[in-house]
Amino acid sequence: MNIKRAKQEIKDTIQAYLRKDDYGAYVIPRIRQRPILLIGPPGVGKTQIMEQISQECQIGLAAYTITHHTRQSAIGLPFIERRQFGGKEYSATEYTMSEIVASVYEKMERTGLDEGILFIDEINCVSETLAPAMLQFLQGKCFGNHQIPEGWIIVAAGNPPEYNKSVREFDIVTLDRIRRIDVEPDFDAWKEYAVQANIHPAVGAYLNVRQQNFCRIETTVDGKLFVTPRGWEDLSWILSVYDQMGMDVDREIVSEYVQFPKIARDFAGYLELYRKYQSDYQVERILEGQTPKGVYEKLERALFDERVSLVGLLLSGLNQRLRRVCRMGERMELQQKELQKLGKEDVFKTEENGHMETAGAALSAFSRMTDDFRSRWEKQQENGLLSRGGLKTCRDVSAGLERLFLTLQKEEYKTAEEVWKKIQELYGEESDQYEELLEKAGQGLEHAFDFMEAAFGTGQEMVLFVTELNTGFYSVGFLQEYECERYYQYNRNLLFSEEEKEIGRQLENGREELYDGYDDGNHRTKAGRAAAGQAGFGTQLDS
Repeated sequence: MNIKRAKQEIKDTIQAYLRKDDYGAYVIPRIRQRPILLIGPPGVGKTQIMEQISQECQIGLAAYTITHHTRQSAIGLPFIERRQFGGKEYSATEYTMSEIVASVYEKMERTGLDEGILFIDEINCVSETLAPAMLQFLQGKCFGNHQIPEGWIIVAAGNPPEYNKSVREFDIVTLDRIRRIDVEPDFDAWKEYAVQANIHPAVGAYLNVRQQNFCRIETTVDGKLFVTPRGWEDLSWILSVYDQMGMDVDREIVSEYVQFPKIARDFAGYLELYRKYQSDYQVERILEGQTPKGVYEKLERALFDERVSLVGLLLSGLNQRLRRVCRMGERMELQQKELQKLGKEDVFKTEENGHMETAGAALSAFSRMTDDFRSRWEKQQENGLLSRGGLKTCRDVSAGLERLFLTLQKEEYKTAEEVWKKIQELYGEESDQYEELLEKAGQGLEHAFDFMEAAFGTGQEMVLFVTELNTGFYSVGFLQEYECERYYQYNRNLLFSEEEKEIGRQLENGREELYDGYDDGNHRTKAGRAAAGQAGFGTQLDS
């Protein structure tokens, strides 16, 4: 399965394992909570999804790469203890607590979270001395004599043997005690993530036309050649920062991330073309409704790769606008929740109190709310429960609340009611700004459709454009708020076309089953008659 499906499977499993009955006991007993084993190529996102699941489920995460551990650090150090057996005293070997188990307890104490994920990476690459301990860990959920705390789910990951010479195969006894999930690279699943993660548009556009280069690992006489999704994402980051700094990325830099010379050369060449397309087509002007002269004539002579790249540029520019709308919407929603909680405080309930609170009391309440919000998200950040996007939203909200507080302090008020009215007024102004941003993004979408219709009509490029809008993280969210008639029109046509193709495939399959139902003597068999009836052709053939 792809990484997106694997993430959902693990998330669902964790929610099931942590479900409790009316008495607070786990519905699935600990012995039946099988550890999850993820097996897949390097760089497909196995470790990354664990962080995402931890943040989304708001549970702890303790992550270890087991190849960095020795037997002593994994199961603990031995020490001698005097014990009595059968009335006689003996020296017995005990073990200190495993470093890994201890880290789980430390995480629980630091975060206050009693439930979480213990993630062990590269579990099938352990040394020979540590292998028995890993089998005990997967089978008995313990290291040495120390159990993993109840409420902590074990998830492990490893690579298939063809990707790592150090891999040790698990025996059937162990495999029969775990849930194994095999993960395969899937560009479509990664592309959904890429839009949300703001992957550099040049990387996305290149992989759209060279999907076979998304994840490749080959063994040659010169060694391993490889490129992974992780490599593309890391390259994307350096590309974005170099763009901001006005610096160029050449083939040498690309090859440091894409360690497959042929693909590195290909992408470096494409990157030069991409820069040229940016300059030639001026996508921002197209989205403003000011298509430069000569663009349509140039497109008539362009090869298909160039036209697809232009569609990618257009979608990238559009996504940047939709992303800003989405981010501001998230910020406004979170800020609104905090202000609503503030409005419920006694200081603003003048009708219930029977008297008017002072403006000073209202401002003090606002200051406390701002400080409380900051301390809450900083605690979440410290515990690793905030995603990068979530952290940015919280920081933006904190900064917005602090600016709002400074604005309130600049004016004089007599009562808390006056302060509250001013807060509502200022929030209303921000809401108006959001509506303007939404409208501007909508205009950009309309201008994009104007250009696509004029340049490509209803060709393959338009199909690609609408398909990308259907699957894009920001475009899907935006189109739930903004009505775009042409999007709905082209989407209906696209769905109708897909239905036609599906019906055609079903009819073709029906005919194949029909022909398969004839015997050598040109007489239909029972299976043939049944297939004919299902295909709707029975009456004609029988007549």
